[in-house]
Order: sequence, then structure tokens, then C-alpha cells
Amino acid sequence: MRLFVALDLPWEIKSTLAGFAFNLPGARWVPAQNMHLTLRFIGEAKRLEAEEIDHALAAVRGRAFPLVLTGAGWFEKAGRVSSLWVGVERNESLLHLQAKVETALRRIGLAAERRRYTPHVTLARMDLPVGPRFAEFVQSHNLCRSPPFTVEHITLFSSHLSDDHPEYIAEVEYALAERAKFIGS
Repeated sequence: MRLFVALDLPWEIKSTLAGFAFNLPGARWVPAQNMHLTLRFIGEAKRLEAEEIDHALAAVRGRAFPLVLTGAGWFEKAGRVSSLWVGVERNESLLHLQAKVETALRRIGLAAERRRYTPHVTLARMDLPVGPRFAEFVQSHNLCRSPPFTVEHITLFSSHLSDDHPEYIAEVEYALAERAKFIGS
């Protein structure tokens, strides 16, 4: 199984982000149902390793917090754009949660993530030379701002490759905090 840990987004926000797609030859736009904010890519995992991952993530605790998506940008490699994205308003709670997930997974023997964490939601994947259309896209969406939404859980997703787009399946949701139990009810 190919696995990753992410924050699933409210459908209203996914739908709005899907509307950002524009005519850009060579861009593979992410379908709304696949949009998420990755906390940690894991990759291939065998059944026993997946069980260890499940137990590690079940132990991650934290408090719910608000999150806002804002701004736009792209990642590039060697002068070629690899993806367009929407960013995240600076949020210490998100960075703390991502660090907890990373620590939990390292404790069970997963190798440390080599790249610095840059929270974002991928809108499109591509392999195109950097050009003015990307700057236009970023300028026209740089002031975008989602309504705040509350992060109350993390999700372990599996990724299944297909011809068009991978299919992401939410395997398990992990609440950040125990639900309050009322005594006497």
C-alpha cells in the first residue's frame, strides 16, 4: 500500500479550489475529491508496517485548531514547474502537529523526511518550463483566502494509481483529542 498522512479539507473548500483550474496545456489538475494537505508522505508499506503506522498515529494527540488556506505559488525543479499550489496561513499549531506526526513515524523506524515541510494544497501537477502564465496565475490567486476551518483529526490515506489520476482513499481518521465523557449520563 502507498500511504500518506494528511488533513482532509471541507468539501466547500475543495470545490472552490477546483474552480481555480484554467486552460494550461500539460497541466494535470487534481480532482476536488483528491485535494488534501499532506502532513507526511510515507510511501509503500507492507501490512505489518501499516499496522505499526496505525498504532503510531492513533497515539498522536493535540488540540483542534483553525486553519486558513491563502495565497498561491508553484514548485519548480531545474527551471520547470512541477506543481501549482495554494498555501496555508502561518500556523504554529499546524507545524506542531506535523512535527508530532513526523516524530511518531520516526519512532517506529520510518526514515526521516528529507525535505523541509512546506504546507500547501496541490492544485495541478505538470512538467512545464517556467513562463508568464504561472506568474499570472499566482498574481490572480495570491490574495485568495479560504474561510477558516477547524482541524480536529488527521487521516491516513492510501493511494491507488490509475490511468488519469491516483485515487486517494481515507483509510483511518484519528481524532486529535479524546471526546469529552460526561459523568452521570
